Amino acid sequence: MTREFEGKTEQEAIKMAIEELHIEREDFDVEVIDNGKRGLFKRENVKIRVHVDSTEEPEDYSFSDTADDTYEEEEEEETLEADEEFEASVCSFLEGVVSHMGYTCTAKVTSRKGRKVNVEIESESSNIIIGRKGKNLDALQVLANVYAGKTDNERKIIVDSEGYRVRHEEQVVRSAYRIAQQVRKTGRSRLLEPMNPYERRLVHTALNDVTGIETKSEGTGLFKQVRIISTREHR
Repeated sequence: MTREFEGKTEQEAIKMAIEELHIEREDFDVEVIDNGKRGLFKRENVKIRVHVDSTEEPEDYSFSDTADDTYEEEEEEETLEADEEFEASVCSFLEGVVSHMGYTCTAKVTSRKGRKVNVEIESESSNIIIGRKGKNLDALQVLANVYAGKTDNERKIIVDSEGYRVRHEEQVVRSAYRIAQQVRKTGRSRLLEPMNPYERRLVHTALNDVTGIETKSEGTGLFKQVRIISTREHR
């Protein structure tokens, strides 16, 4: 994927790319296509082209998982019947919260699977609603589940906007594969940034069949770090 951005400086343009695409700096390459020219009265913006490799595939990976987070394959749950009154109430609640944030949006249920009810928030201010690394979206999801739990403890609300969660999951897995390649090449372990249980599960599962690599979680509390280890370290 290739996108162009501009700003008063190269750093400002890069910051805009990170915020709009919701990706980390190391996940894209920058090509400066216009350094900006200083005119008589003003300076033109710097223009950059951002290259995001969304086709990166791992080499012949096969995995050996030694993670201390024990993740077993979830059994397929029977999808609960739709409760339109409950779902409408949750969507209305989310719209109200966003309204109190100073923005407008429309919340609607897009799908149901097992106990999960997926709610999409559509807004012209989606970048703010999603927030840095999805923090605002996560906060809205917590609030939605607290609210939903007062009337229905069986259903879990998943809140998304502009497909952020799918893109984020793909980014987490791509980053894990890339670092696993580095670990396998250098033989030195790497510690990933703190992740919630679901994100750690993505990493453990993704690297479960990669040859010469093991993973384990370190730390305490909800947000632990995954260490990617070369099996060469144990020889």
